[in-house]
Amino acid sequence: MTAPDLSDLGAFVAVTRARGFRGAAALRGVSPSSLSEAMRRLEAQLGVRLLNRTTRSVTPTEAGQRLLDRIAPSLDDIAGALDTLNSFRDSPTGTLRLNVPTIVAQRVLPPLASRFLLAHPGITLEVTTNDTFIDVLAAGFDAGIRYDESIARDMIAVPLGPRMQRFVAAASPGYLSAHGTPKHPTDLLQHACIGHRFSSGVLAAWGFVRRGKVVKITPSGPLVASTIDLELHAAESGLGVIYTFDEFLRPSLDSGALVPVLEDWWQGFSGPFLYYPSRTHMPAPLRAFVDFLKAEAAA
Repeated sequence: MTAPDLSDLGAFVAVTRARGFRGAAALRGVSPSSLSEAMRRLEAQLGVRLLNRTTRSVTPTEAGQRLLDRIAPSLDDIAGALDTLNSFRDSPTGTLRLNVPTIVAQRVLPPLASRFLLAHPGITLEVTTNDTFIDVLAAGFDAGIRYDESIARDMIAVPLGPRMQRFVAAASPGYLSAHGTPKHPTDLLQHACIGHRFSSGVLAAWGFVRRGKVVKITPSGPLVASTIDLELHAAESGLGVIYTFDEFLRPSLDSGALVPVLEDWWQGFSGPFLYYPSRTHMPAPLRAFVDFLKAEAAA
């Protein structure tokens, strides 16, 4: 039997880690059909089925799992060996794959990413937005960005962006004129609230804090959305009270399109962190990004 092509074996590892062709294709920068063809070629060459395919997921067969367990560390070692060549270059090269929440992708990461890429022209940054916590390594990412309460204790965490953020509540002047201004978080139960639903399907609760007292509200109103643009437009149009990251609402608050409410109840929290698993070899693009973040924090 002819030895399988390394690229086909790499495609197999990527598909099994991503649990699907579409996610693996996005990470590898190829089409799902090319990965599917690689799997057909590999299975035909080995004479055994490696993947269980359904409309919802792709999982390894028993034979596939055994192959994955044996070859994945070796392929990672090969990638690490090739990556050591970066130490002989003036600037590291390669791809840095990050999985980040929406707020970070839209309001925190852009200026950092631009400065980092200008300083490291040999690096390509690939950013995938996801508001749920995932196993970044298993999904094929080099690192993730999340908030402290979502990061497993066995991960290495590096501060990124603002060290304090907050959730704020606001409504349009027209809405407040027509319906009154809430004085206590529980007053929101009598107001129209614009809700946010995470991609996981969970409706975001609204949390308020004052003098150690915590009040949580389940929003109810005319709109529940998963995109901030739709929620913000609804609030500015007078449909109800909105509650989200300060960074999303700041331009509207500064312009007067929205008016802050319940300011003495706004909840602050620590800013995001870059996180990645502890391992002997760190890819050069990730090492460069970690060093960049530490230098930014020290400046």
